[in-house]
Amino acid sequence: MAQQQVDAKAAPPPGSGAGEPGDQRPVRTQREIRLVMIGLVITMMLAMLDNLIVGTAMPTIVGDLHGANHLSWVVTSYTLATAAATPIWGKLGDLYGRKGTFLTSIVIFLIGSALAGLSQNMNEMIAFRALQGLGAGGLMVGVMSIMGALVSPRERGKYQGMFAGVMAIATVGGPLLGGFITDHFSWHWIFYINLPLGLIALAVVWVTLHLPKVRSSARVDYAGAALLTIGITSLVLITTWGGTQYAWGSKHIIGLIVLAAASLIGFCYVEARVQEPMLPLGLFRNRDFTVVSIIGFIVGFQMFGGVTFLPQYQQIVQNASATNSGLLLMPMMFGMLVVSLAVGQVVTKTGKYRIFPILGTVVMGVGSLLLSTMGTGTTRLTSGIFMAVLGAGMGFLMQITMLVSQNSVELKDMGVASSTATLFRTIGGSFGVALFGAIYTNRITDTLKSLPGAERLGSIDQMTPARLRTLPAPVQDGFHQAVSNGIHSVFVWAALISLVSIAAALFLKGTPLRGAAGSGGEKAEGEDMAAMAH
Repeated sequence: MAQQQVDAKAAPPPGSGAGEPGDQRPVRTQREIRLVMIGLVITMMLAMLDNLIVGTAMPTIVGDLHGANHLSWVVTSYTLATAAATPIWGKLGDLYGRKGTFLTSIVIFLIGSALAGLSQNMNEMIAFRALQGLGAGGLMVGVMSIMGALVSPRERGKYQGMFAGVMAIATVGGPLLGGFITDHFSWHWIFYINLPLGLIALAVVWVTLHLPKVRSSARVDYAGAALLTIGITSLVLITTWGGTQYAWGSKHIIGLIVLAAASLIGFCYVEARVQEPMLPLGLFRNRDFTVVSIIGFIVGFQMFGGVTFLPQYQQIVQNASATNSGLLLMPMMFGMLVVSLAVGQVVTKTGKYRIFPILGTVVMGVGSLLLSTMGTGTTRLTSGIFMAVLGAGMGFLMQITMLVSQNSVELKDMGVASSTATLFRTIGGSFGVALFGAIYTNRITDTLKSLPGAERLGSIDQMTPARLRTLPAPVQDGFHQAVSNGIHSVFVWAALISLVSIAAALFLKGTPLRGAAGSGGEKAEGEDMAAMAH
């Protein structure tokens, strides 16, 4: 293990009550922590809002830049860069200090935002969105790993509940804000709005965040970083292109599968031999860490996969407008927010968490099963209740998976733990969107084969709610049934997949949270810092 040192000036004075001997954590008041949290919350809002706002403005952007044929790459370039950069930012923070790497990621994100707003053609937009994604990969990881360095795992629960609230607000508010800016200003401001928010976050973090300075003599694991980047990029491209731009059995997809497998096998080989691995494989020997990684993958799978298709049902079957379909998702976000905040408080008071992943996976499965029963006659009230159940299940899981990941590692690996949890959720979301998209489209296609007058529908890909309303009533009714059947199939599969997460959750050991009263938590934290110092 390469030597790492913590600047002695950051250590608390003797008798300060910072913890056991060897604990280098500076003494902080609740006020100091809350000030830092302001910057972290703003940064998380930036990370969550960006894709949601841009998605609403995308039709206007591609129209102005004459690039409809390259629409998918505006999203794919950002997603690829974010996924590939996430584990690298986490490791750099562990090696060279979390504050510096976090501020750097914010600066890169803001530069990418400014340049994206100045784009004059689609090639520039795609390139600058990729630059944005490189910075975005460090935003969420930086927020979570810095919080892990500031607050004990037991106290962390209430703050992570607050972050889950930010996610819920961003999910609902992002599309609404994006539509408002596009309609009343210009799509360029979709990107420029990041600048004042980002500069505030940058200033707050710069002034208020004080962490022990870390100096490492370790060399960056460039081979591991390159192989992991190739593997992640291949996986994202497989899930993005498979069944859409290329057939699943095409040479392009098969080639990407082979490349992904070879690079990830090579990555495991390299990581087992380098002095300071990009992702220490030994972390997966910790059962809780492995279990929550699996659960996080499935949470991303269900959340990003299933939820993607709910607006289709709301706009086509329930005749909601694009804006209203965003508002109709509020029961799900409200359920997630309320449960996440409550769970955070309980974890802080008791230090116990094992029951929550089990409850969360069960409730999420029940929510998916309820949503699978929706049909052409389901009311908005009924679908709202079903979505609230799904949101409650997510609320049990969203931040607990991150908390358990961080509690399963030493402080020196906090960045890696945070980035790994984020990465598994991101990859799960990519797989979910791809798999559920194929299921949804195939079920609609099969249903329409027996529909009289189906030839008048044209391409399913080009069907919009406005165009559908111009067709004869029997054709509209048939398409409504097809979409309902597609939603049914998506959520039946989501409910079945949730059984895997339920089984995984039962294997959690429930290791006591460090910092919990009477658990030896403070000593454990002191030992973590001692390990970091020596």
